[in-house]
Amino acid sequence: MELEAVKNASASTTAGEITRPKSKPRLLRQSRRRLSHENRVLLLALASGIASLALALFQLWTSSHEIGAKWSLTFLVAVVWLGFAFALRSAVIRPLQTLSNMLAALGEGDFSFRVRGATRGSALGQLTEEVNALSEVLQEQRLGAVEAGALLTTVMTEIEVAVFAFDGDRKLRLVNRAGERVMAQNAERLLGKSAEELGLAECLEGESARTLEKIFPGQSGRWGVRRSVFRQGGKPHYLVVIADLSRALREEERQAWQRLVRVLGHELNNSLAPICSIAGSLEDIMKREARAADWEDDLRRGLRVIVDRSDALGRFMRDYSRLTRLPKPQLRPTELSSIVRASVGLEQRLTVTIEPGPDTTLEADPDQLQQLLINLVRNGVDAALQTGGGVRVSWGMNGSSLHLFVQDDGPGIANPGNLFVPFFTTKPGGSGIGLALCRQIAEAHGGSVTLTNRAVGKGCEAVVQLPLHGVSQTSS
Repeated sequence: MELEAVKNASASTTAGEITRPKSKPRLLRQSRRRLSHENRVLLLALASGIASLALALFQLWTSSHEIGAKWSLTFLVAVVWLGFAFALRSAVIRPLQTLSNMLAALGEGDFSFRVRGATRGSALGQLTEEVNALSEVLQEQRLGAVEAGALLTTVMTEIEVAVFAFDGDRKLRLVNRAGERVMAQNAERLLGKSAEELGLAECLEGESARTLEKIFPGQSGRWGVRRSVFRQGGKPHYLVVIADLSRALREEERQAWQRLVRVLGHELNNSLAPICSIAGSLEDIMKREARAADWEDDLRRGLRVIVDRSDALGRFMRDYSRLTRLPKPQLRPTELSSIVRASVGLEQRLTVTIEPGPDTTLEADPDQLQQLLINLVRNGVDAALQTGGGVRVSWGMNGSSLHLFVQDDGPGIANPGNLFVPFFTTKPGGSGIGLALCRQIAEAHGGSVTLTNRAVGKGCEAVVQLPLHGVSQTSS
């Protein structure tokens, strides 16, 4: 049996050898104290035929042949015996050398070689198939790693955030193009410098994620900094990502001002337009020499409209001021059930059902939490009164969170996208700040508020989620 190593499934070699560029065949190591594997195979081959050889020579030399013929036959038998022994040695060693060279190529990172020539189904054939399969897997993994590395390099180059990698000695080992712009130097000058020399020492200390104001050689402004630790070669390294927040903050500020101007302009126009119109009409009445008999009634009605619209405008400004000046919550141990009962007790239009959950005490601002519940319960009652349904309040623990539920049997939500937009309301006389205020209170406590249509039945469900940290639960 012969094995052939081929490259790219086409090129073959002879005598079980593989020709590889920039690599030498790896020879089997020979032990000084023990015979090598090939020599042991040769000795076993010689020993297997020595008994037959001795018997043949005994019969030959005890026969009546001439002495010259005996020596010729002896030489021929010895040559055949040695030839078969060395042929057996070669048949055993050559596949092993081929596989050894194949594995050497894999060790050097060359996965393009394949072994051919083994009989399919034999033990040696199964071995070569497994080695070839291993080579294909390694080649696919290498290709995937190369492609992933190329993609990572492209991403690192094109992203707009600065990326710096430092080793355990706080020496810079990697920087992308955005980092070069921030530091106003190319990578060749930056690599190898310490974090102190680059002015990035504070980024390797303190909180792993924070915002800071800093002036870099190439740019200044407000930055978002994130730091993480990874290991390379068994040693810790630090990855620092610095994102410029100034542009995003300016864009958010611009959009916030646009929304504010739009809301204020809408509300002011709603009040000032009728005031101006009625004031103009009243002025015309006062200019007339011949007035109608009921002109005083018209005057009083017009002035009343002006007063009402002025009061509405004043309420709007107070509501806006309240929304923008929500104080920081004063956290203290608060019993949830008492807050729920107090909030529900303030609603007199409809009896609200309380479905008690576990006795829970949490760190919260009781005044703000009660204001949140009052708003949600009031919204639920407003909806339930339209259909004659009811409102239910319940709570429970869900994993790492406390969930408070307010369900109503109202008509449901028609436009859920604008629910938490300040001053957006679908109720006559509504201010549009209730749900926005609820969201601010919940987020100030580290939680959230969601309002969705119920999956079963009519109506909607408000869910207040508060983090479990700082919450204690006892059996009721």
